[in-house]
Amino acid sequence: MSKLIVNGGNRLSGEVSIGGAKNSTVALIPAAILADTPVRFDSVPDILDVHNLMLILKSMNVSSTFKGDILTIDPTNIVEAPLPSKAIKSLRASYYFMGALLGRFQRAVVSFPGGDNIGPRPIDQHIKAFKALGAEVSEVDGTVTIKTGPDGLHGAQIFLDIVSVGATINTILASVKAPGTTIIGNAAKEPEIIDIATFLNNMGANIRGAGTDVIRIEGVPTLQAKNTHTIIPDRIEAGTYLSLAAAMGDGVLITNIIPEHLESFVAKLEEMGCDLTVYEDSVYVGPSHNLKPIQIKVMPYPGFATDLQQPITPLLFKADGQSMIIDTIYPQRIKHISQLNKLGGNIKSKDTEEGIIVVNKSPHLTGAKVDAGEIRAGASLLIAGLMANGTTEIAHAENIMRGYGSLVNKLTGLGADVKLKIEDEERV
Repeated sequence: MSKLIVNGGNRLSGEVSIGGAKNSTVALIPAAILADTPVRFDSVPDILDVHNLMLILKSMNVSSTFKGDILTIDPTNIVEAPLPSKAIKSLRASYYFMGALLGRFQRAVVSFPGGDNIGPRPIDQHIKAFKALGAEVSEVDGTVTIKTGPDGLHGAQIFLDIVSVGATINTILASVKAPGTTIIGNAAKEPEIIDIATFLNNMGANIRGAGTDVIRIEGVPTLQAKNTHTIIPDRIEAGTYLSLAAAMGDGVLITNIIPEHLESFVAKLEEMGCDLTVYEDSVYVGPSHNLKPIQIKVMPYPGFATDLQQPITPLLFKADGQSMIIDTIYPQRIKHISQLNKLGGNIKSKDTEEGIIVVNKSPHLTGAKVDAGEIRAGASLLIAGLMANGTTEIAHAENIMRGYGSLVNKLTGLGADVKLKIEDEERV
């Protein structure tokens, strides 16, 4: 177990660069096994999820190397093998191996994935899509077995009952090599889906409509990488640093951003009265004063991202009045609330069925011992700890590291006093 030791109160300034998108990376790595050649990614974030996915690849005789921000994967000698349950259960995105293995071998056996406990996230839409493509699916004791008949997979028309990023990507992975035409209706529109489609199209796939609610896929027999795929910047990491800079910054430039991916988030910061200057690929955040309370409703992209409702919460403590967050996607995403209360935050969950969170002005945060229950809850606690007087100890910091690469270096570069403590050793 690891801890983050945060000595709060330091004003922050300088420049920080955003890494590659976690939510793209964790789908691109499973997607790589569909290739008939080695694959190369750059702008890969150095996060725990990447290393866990590399362990899963190794179990299938897929070699991978990760140096700097370059990840090379060679699936040319891939074999079917049981996937390591510990690595599978440590991250939910391992479910992308269902679609990727199905597309590669016409069958897959995957333990039900783990990851953050932020409420129900069923895979019924994934299973519905696999069945439409010609697969049989069974689930026994948390293990999902997917297999096809003698004719294999085939194109199909699929309408998702709910907008699901995971089901949209898994359907793409399963169908990209399936003969015929696959049409995904009510598809998710997230930038990460466009990133996956771009990667596959550059290898010879025929995917059209990514980024809209209808995606069309013509199956192709082979995928061959001819160039390095650069992963898009992480809009959730960017939003987290924007919130942090608005809360504690004396002038912070956040670089390697695609502003179009953050329009709904930036709009809310501007509504609060934050001092923002948006450039082509960066955002400057000046010192913020006299912030106003706001109401946020979490929505599928291009709406306000559920992954950013927790990172923006500490900033709402500075607003002069009562703010409200309504998370329509994961209404039980409230692990941060009890922990923020320990720091002196005036925040409560009003209705866990409707996902309503009420945040009041909290000018006197004080350091305390808290627990990072999951990635974005941990990010929320980290920002609050930097705002608080005194020392905050955040247990289970490894949860934060799953989503934020080079975290301590980036924060100390801005002037924060943060250390990562693993067992009895300190790493600065």
